[in-house]
Amino acid sequence: MAFQDLLDQVGGMGRFQIIQMAFLLLCNAMVFPHVILENFTAVILGHRCWVHILDNATVSDNATGTLSQDTLLRISIPLDSNLRPEKCRRFIHPQWQLLHQNGTFSNMSEPDTEPCMDGWVYDRSSFISTTVTEWDLVCESQSLNSVAKFFFMAGILMGEIVCGHLADRCEVLSLSQVLPVVIVPKSYLSLFHTFGKRLLMMWSLLQLAVTETCAVLAPTFLVYCSLRLLAGMSTSTILTNTVLLIVEWTTPKYQATVTTVALLSASIGQIILGSLAYGIRKWHTLQLVVSIPIFFLFISSRWVSESARWLIINNKPEEGLQKLRKAAQVNGMQTSADVLTMEAVRSTMKEELKAAQTKPSLCDLFHTPNLCKRICLLCLIRFATMVPTFGLLLHLQHLGTNVFLVHILIGAVNIPTNYVSIRTLNHMGRRISLSFFASMVGIIFMTIILVPEEMQTTRMILTALGGGFSFASNTCLYTLTNELLPTVIRATGLGIIGAGGSLGAALAPLLMILEMYSAPLPWIIYGTSSILTGLAVFLLPETRNQPLPDSLQHIENE
Repeated sequence: MAFQDLLDQVGGMGRFQIIQMAFLLLCNAMVFPHVILENFTAVILGHRCWVHILDNATVSDNATGTLSQDTLLRISIPLDSNLRPEKCRRFIHPQWQLLHQNGTFSNMSEPDTEPCMDGWVYDRSSFISTTVTEWDLVCESQSLNSVAKFFFMAGILMGEIVCGHLADRCEVLSLSQVLPVVIVPKSYLSLFHTFGKRLLMMWSLLQLAVTETCAVLAPTFLVYCSLRLLAGMSTSTILTNTVLLIVEWTTPKYQATVTTVALLSASIGQIILGSLAYGIRKWHTLQLVVSIPIFFLFISSRWVSESARWLIINNKPEEGLQKLRKAAQVNGMQTSADVLTMEAVRSTMKEELKAAQTKPSLCDLFHTPNLCKRICLLCLIRFATMVPTFGLLLHLQHLGTNVFLVHILIGAVNIPTNYVSIRTLNHMGRRISLSFFASMVGIIFMTIILVPEEMQTTRMILTALGGGFSFASNTCLYTLTNELLPTVIRATGLGIIGAGGSLGAALAPLLMILEMYSAPLPWIIYGTSSILTGLAVFLLPETRNQPLPDSLQHIENE
């Protein structure tokens, strides 16, 4: 609260904030594609069994006479119930008698067929290679394709909990108690005195760059999944802390705008990924193209400034004062930089510094009634929001549309819908805005169910609108969440709330199993979840034009 006065003295929303925000937005745009990367790198291509008579390059033309490829396919691969070649079985011996049948056949006995013993042949018209073709994740192994996505989502869940808590810590005591000095010398332990959002973001950028680059060289599928787990931990940490660093350097007047822009940068990343995937059809190359630039982000991140608000609240007023003076100088307010002293900082934030003497722990989140209520409600709302969001993003192919075009279209629609979300957040408030956009997502999902699959254009438009409104609802939720949690433990709270969202994201693909019983059922659940979000948000307080709370006492005194 009092920190707002210090921000106004150093320039509010000046050049310093804009430069830092530009870099952090670039980070978001380049990191978010890793969340949805497997929409392109793990596509299940059309496939059938490899058969000697049809696919052996050493078989001469004379061996099969003048028979066409379609004829050889007919005598080598049985047909399924839709009269299409089976994907996972083949005839044990060529069925030459089928050449003399005019009609279809349905009385093939089981001994005449066998599983694909020699591998598969893939339709590479859309993609040259994917992780599916790399490790033959089809037929009996097709479920393993979801395992990699689960590992990544599990990494996001771990990152939300572990790194969210570490971002709020600035002491070395806990680490020195766990690891003896013989293992970790005191000279190295001093590094962890600087735990915070900036350090964790830098480490996560390096970890993401290394793991995603090494994933290209993974010798086995298990190694690939392990690397994706580490990448998921890094991704969640980066996306969370970039938004926090932006918000905590921003005045209340611009907090909704900068949060919206931060999430909009993810839409730009989605458009870039869709465009790259359209031109790069080999998963190795695509993975490298989106991973190598992260190394340059890591090198450049050393110039990012830690949150002065966080430093002061965590009993580091000298470092916080240095950051404020730097901001004043960059913003062209040299006078303010000269007159800003430690006495002024301590006087302005007297209450916050006094409250910070007792460092809140994870248990304190649940020992303060108002804060506990907020976190529980935000967890529920985040969960209910992530289920439809990832239900849509991870299952675009289930809608029968061009995955390249829809990815780009959703990213493009996000731009105007997020602009609308800025306007509604600033004029209608946080709760009404979130309720409106979440309800629209639910209505659109319910409408998609009623549209026949033949109406591809209509389904594509509804899908793009659903994606746009889904991102807008997430923008409103992020804005509301940041403004409801105190600075002293904001990253920890976001980690817990993010864990609820990660559970929803992990549940989203599992719900698609219900298509076996009823095709519309998953989409009904997605839509219902969004509508419930629109109702539950009114249990939270409105935060429009309210200063950020800095301590637990601020929450309890409201």
